[in-house]
Amino acid sequence: MDVLEEKALILFGERVRELRKQKDWTQEELAFQTKLHRTYIGAVERGEQNISLKNIVKIATVLEVNLADMFTNWE
Repeated sequence: MDVLEEKALILFGERVRELRKQKDWTQEELAFQTKLHRTYIGAVERGEQNISLKNIVKIATVLEVNLADMFTNWE
């Protein structure tokens, strides 16, 4: 994985964490709502997991944001 791909995973994970915290949810609550495992959510937030589009849609849906909002504030 190159540096740009790693940075993208980290930025995406930070965005997921930000949106989750705006709802005052724990990783466990987000995992429950998305039917994903808590350790998977943690790995996504740390930029360790190369998340699929299917799971991005699940997370965006339960966080009540559109897909474009998942990728805002990227530089």
